[in-house]
Amino acid sequence: MEYVSTRGGPGTVDFEGALFSGYAPDGGLFMPRAVPRLDAPALRRWSAFSYPQLVKELCSLFVAAELVPRSVLDDLIDRAFSRFRHKDVVHLSRLKDGLNILELWHGVTYAFKDLSLSCTGQFLQYFLEKKQKHITILVGTSGDTGSSAIESVRGQKNMDIFVLLPHGLCSQIQELQMTTVIEENVHIFAAHGNSDEIDEPIKELFADVDFARKYNLMSLNSVNWSRIMVQIAHHFYAYFQCAPSLDTTPLPVVEIVVPTGGGGNITAGCIAQKMGLPIRLVAVVNSNDIIHRAVEHGDFSLSGEVKATLASAMDIQEPYNMERILWLLSDGDSSLIKTLMEQFSVSKSLKIPEDLHRKLTQVLGSCTASDEDIVRAMRRCWEENRYLLCPHSAVAAHYHYAQPGCGSRRVPCFFCSMPRCCLAPASAAKFQDAVLRAGLVPEVPPEISALTTLETRSTSMKRGEDWAKILREQIEDVAQRRKM
Repeated sequence: MEYVSTRGGPGTVDFEGALFSGYAPDGGLFMPRAVPRLDAPALRRWSAFSYPQLVKELCSLFVAAELVPRSVLDDLIDRAFSRFRHKDVVHLSRLKDGLNILELWHGVTYAFKDLSLSCTGQFLQYFLEKKQKHITILVGTSGDTGSSAIESVRGQKNMDIFVLLPHGLCSQIQELQMTTVIEENVHIFAAHGNSDEIDEPIKELFADVDFARKYNLMSLNSVNWSRIMVQIAHHFYAYFQCAPSLDTTPLPVVEIVVPTGGGGNITAGCIAQKMGLPIRLVAVVNSNDIIHRAVEHGDFSLSGEVKATLASAMDIQEPYNMERILWLLSDGDSSLIKTLMEQFSVSKSLKIPEDLHRKLTQVLGSCTASDEDIVRAMRRCWEENRYLLCPHSAVAAHYHYAQPGCGSRRVPCFFCSMPRCCLAPASAAKFQDAVLRAGLVPEVPPEISALTTLETRSTSMKRGEDWAKILREQIEDVAQRRKM
């Protein structure tokens, strides 16, 4: 399997090259040159697989056996999932009125990003041990990515991880899950800015090719192909859990509702579609609605400041994975994508070409939810099911509840008759303020409660300071100390 840049830069890389690169040298994102296609008999066979088995089968399609032998790949994935609390790793809760919630948050940090990052951490360790190499990981987080990335590499001697978090804009639990990790290879920066602002110094360091090469910089944000690859399994598992029968021709369609911030999970869904999985995708967003406007009107443009919402991990105005989706829909027209993305980079405004927008509306639906919508969905789900949703999962539930006839079933509706699965990216335990805002009582596991008693460590980054310079100096200092 070869990987190419969405912007058409020269040459290709293998999985190892894509894993360690993050962004492609030309600023694009790595994608497989060709997406494998599965026929109906293959899908019927896969329907019997557990979630870990699905991850193994999918990864084996995108990782050459010459790079990682299949037996080794299977072992790495088993190790990755060994710390998950649920025996099935993920779990489907079937609630009233057709509300199916796929719980993706049974990992160490109670967030879906544990699934892909635990695997990515194992892949990194495998290659680093073979080559006796050290890397520097740079991560910007809106809440969950940072803690999941930290847990995937903490304590490793051949990796240093530098995490920038938006101070005061994550939930208290999210921030504590990062700042309480006191490890020699973990370096936390609390920046007084929003999620998009903390991405800027990271992009600046990656753009300095000599610096990036000298310190082996890489990213564990969803710019990294490895994360997208593992997340494809969410959509296959959701489909197999919710499809009524696979004995029909054609196979039934399942609607998958995806809470969306940076766009990694919805990109994985688009790839699953391309592979032949019969799903209808809905990207649901909070008040930061750039993806919704792109789907509805072809308007991929910023609209003022990033808005702070109850679904804080989705408070993102620049969903960089949209570049991957547009590349897929353009049939890999890298020249077009390069032009569009360079225009957006300069003006922060883009009108998606009409033909490309038409294709986008064919593969994606969209919905936006206000904080009030989130609170209402959380309350209704609790009242009807005694089930606590996190605010991000509530964005998906809001879409479900908003469909005509949901609940009463008295109104005929094509999409209500279609099985639907809402992806739940995090546990409500991480968002106690949102649960209280909904007038509900938080359920807090002991390991979450214990965070408030632990020592914290982070470096403050104030507005007006040169964040890229601070990061650069810290990376150089850490590297110097490692040589001593």
